Amino acid sequence: MDIYTATMIAEGAVEPDSEEHAIEAWQCLINTGLVWQLQGSFGRTAQGLIEQGICYMPGDEVSNACI
Repeated sequence: MDIYTATMIAEGAVEPDSEEHAIEAWQCLINTGLVWQLQGSFGRTAQGLIEQGICYMPGDEVSNACI
């Protein structure tokens, strides 16, 4: 998944194909570090997904790659 698509899914401007697709988008933003540079709500959502074990910090688990 590319960064633009991941951002648009996280923003809600593009509907993901599935829940897994949405998680892949958030994981992509986390992997690139972009999520921490966007609006605060993105970082808070990402942190919540990490705390719930849905997404992971890079290196913690095998995660989806972001192209």
